[in-house]
Amino acid sequence: MQPADRPHHAHWPRRLPRALIIPETTLWFNLEVSAARYPDKPAFLFFGEALSYRQLQAQSTALAGWLEAQGVQRGDRVAIFLQNCPQFIVAFYAVMRLGAVVVPVNPMNRVDEFGHYITDPDTKVVVCAADGAEIVASANAALPESQRLRAILVTRYADALPAIIEPDLVPAPAVEAWLRADPPLPASPTPITRWADALAAGLAPAQPPSGHADDLALLPYTSGTTGLPKGCMHTHRTLMPNVIGGGLWGHTSAETVSLGVVPMFHITGMLYNVLGPVYGGTTVVILPRWDRELAGRLISRYKITHWTCIPTMIIDLFASPNYKSFDLSSLSFLSGGGAAMPQAVAERLQAEFGITFAEGYGLTETAAPSHANPPERAKLQCLGMPIYGVDSRVVDPETLQEMPTGETGEIVTHGPMVFKGYWKHPEATRAAFIEIDGQPFFRTGDLGRMDEDGYFFITDRLKRMINASGFKVWPSEVELLLYRHPAVAEACVIAAKDAYRGETVKAVIVLRPDAVGRTTEQDIITWAHEHMAAYKAPRVVEFAQALPKSGSGKVMWRLLQEKEAAA
Repeated sequence: MQPADRPHHAHWPRRLPRALIIPETTLWFNLEVSAARYPDKPAFLFFGEALSYRQLQAQSTALAGWLEAQGVQRGDRVAIFLQNCPQFIVAFYAVMRLGAVVVPVNPMNRVDEFGHYITDPDTKVVVCAADGAEIVASANAALPESQRLRAILVTRYADALPAIIEPDLVPAPAVEAWLRADPPLPASPTPITRWADALAAGLAPAQPPSGHADDLALLPYTSGTTGLPKGCMHTHRTLMPNVIGGGLWGHTSAETVSLGVVPMFHITGMLYNVLGPVYGGTTVVILPRWDRELAGRLISRYKITHWTCIPTMIIDLFASPNYKSFDLSSLSFLSGGGAAMPQAVAERLQAEFGITFAEGYGLTETAAPSHANPPERAKLQCLGMPIYGVDSRVVDPETLQEMPTGETGEIVTHGPMVFKGYWKHPEATRAAFIEIDGQPFFRTGDLGRMDEDGYFFITDRLKRMINASGFKVWPSEVELLLYRHPAVAEACVIAAKDAYRGETVKAVIVLRPDAVGRTTEQDIITWAHEHMAAYKAPRVVEFAQALPKSGSGKVMWRLLQEKEAAA
């Protein structure tokens, strides 16, 4: 069966092209175009404070000049360690202006985790928030001098806030205190500069913009079943299909107003809050942390039309006691993934607002979606159909032979948004691809099936991922961190059921002999929260005398997982 004859094409929306013509330009050029077209239009709104396209281009240019003065050159890596805020977008496009590469880092990471994002990508500069500066400085100081950063740039979230936030835009008191916090800068062997000082320097890059569609642009990290997180190499050309295609799929235009709450460091938030909006000249209302009451007020106030989210956000919004007072009538397109949308909630969305939640599917390696449900013909609890130019198959994980329709196997994908490989990991890159009909197909590691209409459904994970409210937790990474605890002899991390998060993290631990009776489950949980991002930290700890092992000595995690599921 040739790609042109795949089953989903019989149900392909007539309004959409089957494949996209990808521009030969860069992501920076997208900003230049929108700043020329819509100079005074708000690109982003942050608690009522507007950042226009003209301002976004000017600040990005000034910051690019400062980064160049720190020695950042074309192809160098710059890490962004921020929650959603205007500074994230300014920093991103400043890096694009230089033809350098952005390394987005989850701001929930702790010191023990952050060093990897300096050493592995050979990061030159980190842009971080004031509350993350101590983490960056400590991780950097622990490294040999030859591996340290050249500079650290620190912003306060308040740098982008209005002096006074209007009453209906005010966040919860704890959140506003966090946004306005100004902790002292930490001691650091690497120079630390304040955001305002970097922009006030008034620098500009020495050379005009240059670059090619095939230049490396983004290096987001993803964890696998073994070892530390690996960087996924994305060029301007692999990012552009979903930048353009996402807008076509979701009916966006310059009139679109979206809610930017999915984290920008994550590939989905990167596409729908940073890249797509700037290409399309839309407006994004930024929400740095999920707050259902504020989200409801923002949708009402700004007549938000588009919202990419995870289903738990919609469930939470519907659970608000103030839900009926929100005006959600402006919403025209709701999409997302990360967890299945419950049927009852989907039906309520359809009954009350006439909106079909368009679930999608993708990975960091596919620059967010490779599959999506067309709103005209969506199926519930379904990954959707392969999007523009994508050919996906279901194969036997062992023999790699294609499975019949309806049979479960591993989902493999070929398409224009598939990454170029894992940074510094040629063996892992080779292992991640197979060849079908002369084309490279990426092995997703997810088990699923395809129905007779060509729609895909996920059934299980070949890899050991835990999905906690859309946050992907890789057990091997948590285990490696737990082994640093002085009381831990062995650790195996599995998924436990959770009524709200869907799944949560459970650690089965064998204590060292001298720690038995002296270390509690809560001790381990408390330590974990100090040494890893909160969503990764085990919420449940169980002590065991031994872990089940195979004849070759490997921990048989599946046995523990099956036992947990049975319980």
